[in-house]
Amino acid sequence: MDIIKIHYAFTFDDGRQEVFDLAIDSRSLEVLHAPAGDLPEWTRLEFHQCPHCPFTPATMPHCPVAVCLIQVIGRFQNVVSHNETELTVTTDERKVSQRTTAQKGISSLLGLLFATSGCPHTSYFKPMARYHLPLSSEDETYYRATAMYLLAQYMRHKKGLDVDLELEGLKSIYRNVHKLNTMIAERIRSATRADSSVNAVVLLDMISNLMPFVLDENLDKILHLFSSYLPAAERGQ
Repeated sequence: MDIIKIHYAFTFDDGRQEVFDLAIDSRSLEVLHAPAGDLPEWTRLEFHQCPHCPFTPATMPHCPVAVCLIQVIGRFQNVVSHNETELTVTTDERKVSQRTTAQKGISSLLGLLFATSGCPHTSYFKPMARYHLPLSSEDETYYRATAMYLLAQYMRHKKGLDVDLELEGLKSIYRNVHKLNTMIAERIRSATRADSSVNAVVLLDMISNLMPFVLDENLDKILHLFSSYLPAAERGQ
């Protein structure tokens, strides 16, 4: 089995360090983990279960997203959202370091875990997880998500399937992820009194919540980047 390794290291001003070594199956693009002992109550599927969850307790006793979060939530019990941290993320391709807040760093980590958790609603983001960009800006996320979705439509076209060039499917994906984020935040509130992990989900959810409403407007703003692909008349020449 080929493994994609991604290393997240948080170093706080008091010298404390939290390190996460993620191993992701390169074929399934799902994170490999083996939580020890009994899983906590807040990971049970029925505990704040998403209204659009496709699973049942008989087939999936525990929420796959929540199970992925076990390794994160307990480690940030004493960290508040605005705590400063030096975050270093190492992949096979590069190392990214940035001084940021705890909630932004955790949000980046959670976004990766959500995509690789095995949840059907977040599985659409597996291509972005494969080419993970830590601490991506809002504009970068809009660009990457749209590019990923349109490439997926090309793949569907090559298979003789219907395609969606109006991005309605992408908006639907984000609406579903917004519902998931809302319920995951409730799970985390039950698991910890610290606000950093909850606020990390809230930060992650900002784009999910806004995407269906502002996608077209944001794409219009970057139209000029693609002038070489447009007729001269539309380039103002």
